[in-house]
Amino acid sequence: MCAQFYEDMEEILLESDAIQARIKELGEQISADYAGKEVILICILKGAVIFFSDLARSLKVQCQMDFMGISSYGDGTKTSGIVRIAKDIDCSITDKHVLIVEDIMDSGLTLNHLTQLLSSRNPASMKIVCLLDKPERRECVIAPDYCGFIIPNKFVVGYGLDYLGRYRHLSYVGVLKPQVYTP
Repeated sequence: MCAQFYEDMEEILLESDAIQARIKELGEQISADYAGKEVILICILKGAVIFFSDLARSLKVQCQMDFMGISSYGDGTKTSGIVRIAKDIDCSITDKHVLIVEDIMDSGLTLNHLTQLLSSRNPASMKIVCLLDKPERRECVIAPDYCGFIIPNKFVVGYGLDYLGRYRHLSYVGVLKPQVYTP
């Protein structure tokens, strides 16, 4: 681990080995639940891309992959409440089984908006899998169908999660020191 990145962390919340083990378990559970069905995996860019890739490789069912850019953060550390779609999916999800793959569920506002939008396209089913969940931050009634880890209300980076585009490449999830993101 690079000393500079380690020095920016208050603590390492999830080590790489724990993340990979849990993704394997999620892959087994999802594969069992969708046995005999084809699933469209929708990656929520950019944060979920690493989790999405590892999860997709762990699945034992036929799947298609698509990508959606949606955000409610901007450049801050807290949700803005304003949901913006930067890139829509390219495929039709009508009468298809859809699995939305997200890095973290925080306020739930972004995923609530997204599930309403995608539900209007008449999928056969739609579920959410997230690597990290902060249920104490929820501002609307929504929960993941599959969850990697429930975490405390701390600002985390790594394994796809970023602060101003940095730290996504880390193989672990760490709590960023407040002095890194506060003036």
